[in-house]
Amino acid sequence: MHERLNELVERFEELTRELSKPEVVSDPGRLRDLGKQHAALQPVVTAYRAWRDALQQAEEARALAKEERDAEMAAFLRGEQDAAERKAGELETKLEALLVPKDPNDEKSVVVEIRAGTGGQEAALFAGDLYEMYQRYAERNRWKTEVLSSSPSDLGGFKEVVLEVKGAGAYSRLKGESGVHRVQRIPVTEAGGRIHTSTATVAVLAEADDVEVHVDPDDLEIDVFRSSGPGGQSVNTTDSAVRLTHKPTGIVISVQEERSQRQNREKAMRYLRARLLKLAQDEQQREEAATRRAQVGTGERSEKIRTYNFPQNRVTDHRIELSVHNLPEVLAGDLDRFVEALLAEERRAQLAAG
Repeated sequence: MHERLNELVERFEELTRELSKPEVVSDPGRLRDLGKQHAALQPVVTAYRAWRDALQQAEEARALAKEERDAEMAAFLRGEQDAAERKAGELETKLEALLVPKDPNDEKSVVVEIRAGTGGQEAALFAGDLYEMYQRYAERNRWKTEVLSSSPSDLGGFKEVVLEVKGAGAYSRLKGESGVHRVQRIPVTEAGGRIHTSTATVAVLAEADDVEVHVDPDDLEIDVFRSSGPGGQSVNTTDSAVRLTHKPTGIVISVQEERSQRQNREKAMRYLRARLLKLAQDEQQREEAATRRAQVGTGERSEKIRTYNFPQNRVTDHRIELSVHNLPEVLAGDLDRFVEALLAEERRAQLAAG
């Protein structure tokens, strides 16, 4: 990173010199082009210089504290060193973020798919726990949520639930949740007190608008039917539920959350556009982006990105080897420690890749 930053500083200084030349000032097109390059580099160069200054201040304070004989002054200098080191750390994180190309989806709202995996009724209950966790995390961030589609299980929880999360930056904060989540606990259905392992899969899709994904009405097959609850009992006396089949891709979306057929159709279209956007992105960036199937895995117990261990009060993210012992707080939506660590790892990987 240091080598790349030094190159950017050299380019910034070169542009500064170029912009002061009479032949550039008299050429509006060239002046505008070089001015844009200069403006784009300025935040990086400013942060880099401040970072180097903070490191130098920390080193100077450390050296002075080591030589200082007066205990009170030495303590003051060590405090100055700590403050400079904290500032340097914050600036380094900012630099990493500035150097990494911004994901065009980061500021978008999302559609979160949660499906019970291996483990029967216990997996469905765990899927319900994850649903509530994301609901609470959204509340902490003041995002709005709405269920697009759900299939409740008989004992509670969900066989499948699709949650729309609307708010700036939702995708950047939630994209790391995609994958297989594993729970280890004694199920409510277990009489013998044995610990079971179950899974649920999560997929996070960036929400698409009409401009990004155009759906040809001729490509849709639309069916309406009566809504049903757990066990198949009818919960509505009118044909308000909607099933959309996108014929070119075979994607099928069923929504029955609302009593209005129009509202269910609108929800189904939002969900379909998000699925189609993800499909298009996977095709365009096959070497960089995993397909949705690879993203969530098969739901087998051996595949996992995170484990929720109830007996040990522990949550472990296996991608970054981070464990915390505050499981109830995590399920209550306290996800920021994992989110920040995953974003930092993403930045490091992108910087290492070039």
